Amino acid sequence: QVQLVESGGGLVQAGGSLRLSCAASGRTFSNYDVGWFRLAPGKEREFVGAISWSTGYTYFADSAKGRFTISRDNAKNTVYLQMNRLKPEDTAVYYCAARYRGVITTQGVDYWGQGTQVTVSS
Repeated sequence: QVQLVESGGGLVQAGGSLRLSCAASGRTFSNYDVGWFRLAPGKEREFVGAISWSTGYTYFADSAKGRFTISRDNAKNTVYLQMNRLKPEDTAVYYCAARYRGVITTQGVDYWGQGTQVTVSS
């Protein structure tokens, strides 16, 4: 069992930056892909991006490419989502997600975090 704990959400002005963290407890992220989804009011849950823990390969939704990056810290067993040039439409609850030995997709997640709110003001 893996518990995912997110942190780093908050309120930021458009054009600003935030960094979200996802820490794992109970197990290391070895052999997992770890990523992020977001859920905005009135919208469906949307994949944002993810990283392969073993290779460091990252993949993103088109809405995140060029603005968001994902990195990992092996020693802290933590994944980071760095969000730059934020827009009001990025406002959502962001959820960390992990999948064992597989690419993260909307249908392919083994563990979820509790979510952290990101609000971007115009």
